[in-house]
Amino acid sequence: MNTDVNTETMMRAVSQQTFGSADVLEITEIPRPKPRPNEILVKVHAAGLNPTDWKHRSGHGFIDDLPLVLGWDVSGVVEAVGIGVATFAPGDEVFGMLSYPFGLGSHAEYVAAPARFFASKPRSVDHVQAGALPLASLTAWQALVDNAGLQPGQRVLIHAAAGGVGHIAVQIAKSLGAYVIGTASSAKHGFLRELGVDEVVDYRTEDLTERVQDVDAVLDTIGGDTAMRSLHTLRKGGSLVSLIPVGSADLLREADQLGVRALRMLVDSSRSTLETISGLVDDGALRAAIAGTFPLSKAAEAHREGETNRTTGKLVLTMDE
Repeated sequence: MNTDVNTETMMRAVSQQTFGSADVLEITEIPRPKPRPNEILVKVHAAGLNPTDWKHRSGHGFIDDLPLVLGWDVSGVVEAVGIGVATFAPGDEVFGMLSYPFGLGSHAEYVAAPARFFASKPRSVDHVQAGALPLASLTAWQALVDNAGLQPGQRVLIHAAAGGVGHIAVQIAKSLGAYVIGTASSAKHGFLRELGVDEVVDYRTEDLTERVQDVDAVLDTIGGDTAMRSLHTLRKGGSLVSLIPVGSADLLREADQLGVRALRMLVDSSRSTLETISGLVDDGALRAAIAGTFPLSKAAEAHREGETNRTTGKLVLTMDE
């Protein structure tokens, strides 16, 4: 969140003075930002939660500056525009992702950020739906399309397919005409079939490398041994894209020996991709499954639920009490 503020106008935010458990989160009043040139000020209506939020909250992310206001997902209404912004005007409904990882701060009533990080909100959904989408959908699109180059008719393995990124990735892959194999516990297999998953694998009871072979792409959301074993499900020339940005070089060496690619990535903001995502939403091809909504004052409770790793879909903070 930018620091050029009007100190006479305050807003509520979920802040932390130290790293730790969800107990460190508190509602505070901080100065409302003002948009600088090429920025817009957005009145936040809803903001998604992602696993990176609790990682950063606990001190295991990229951010080491305190105090800290978390959050990257935004859906809301433009309140004001900075000098030079021609794309949006006050009153426009927008959704977007603040620059990851250092542009955080959406778990607040207002946020100011470059206009290029936003697109018009999908017309067919409310702010809760739109606020759940940006980080997860940008991650899934960039992994499957930009990095793996997924094509119609190809086979893709998606790990944790019922999770926040996973269930969005499933829908994107299906919209591209891919054959989708998803891993999840047996209790979530029905949900995945409703999304259109062609094959489901119970990671608790089934051997991945025996069940899955000759896939063109793997979306790895887990890392470690799961990523290593997933390399052996790929056909020659296939690609594994890992969302775990730091890990053992053994993964890259093993991929090279097997004649496949292994890539690590972080999500990046992209208006053009958000516009594509918005089109999929309005065409009925993509929708976020909302695992729960929480008012800003219950952010700590939302973090605790997310950290169970048992949620299906996305958790979302709203500004309404």
